Amino acid sequence: MNLHVIPAGPIQTNAYLLTAPERGEALLIDAPGDVWTEVAPILAREKCRLTELWITHGHWDHMQGAAEILRETGAFSRAHAADRRLLEDPRVMSAFMGEDLGLEPVAVQAWLRPGEKLAILGAEVEVRPVPGHCPGNVLFYFPSFATPTAGAAFVGDALFNGGIGRADLPGGDFAELERSIRTQIYTLPPATVVYPGHGPATTVGEEKSLNPFVRG
Repeated sequence: MNLHVIPAGPIQTNAYLLTAPERGEALLIDAPGDVWTEVAPILAREKCRLTELWITHGHWDHMQGAAEILRETGAFSRAHAADRRLLEDPRVMSAFMGEDLGLEPVAVQAWLRPGEKLAILGAEVEVRPVPGHCPGNVLFYFPSFATPTAGAAFVGDALFNGGIGRADLPGGDFAELERSIRTQIYTLPPATVVYPGHGPATTVGEEKSLNPFVRG
């Protein structure tokens, strides 16, 4: 499995394209604006078809390019129902931002369940809820993604390298976010690579020891 980190959109939100050329299939986690222009040539080069789009949470910068991705690829889409309104009626985000963001509604085909196990690209994935930044924020945990002994967690905006997601946006709650990080992220093996919605990757162990906002 290959991992392509693609910062895209107005605030350089990380999209993660996972490809399995031997299967001819690919998965995209999050869809910031204009990400399709970066994704399309990678898919062509690796001879892969995008089969699924997973959205970590419904904030505008993580779903701005989702409708285009789904039109271009016919991929199957998944997200958490707590963010259903943000995804199906994104005008609420434009109203909050005070400008027309030009967002298109996203047709989600399956609503994720906490604790759900998914299978994709020959790998097993666990869905964990991490609300606090956004009610529907989830993480996708691949137990043996990075190495045979270290997994990977794609966490949206719950946790960053040396930081945490904002809790002052509508639907945010710092106490809930702190609880999510402690119970759902810091309980993963320390070597787990954490891939956040913005900025560079880190590990569970590093954040437990060094994160100035939530220590393990």
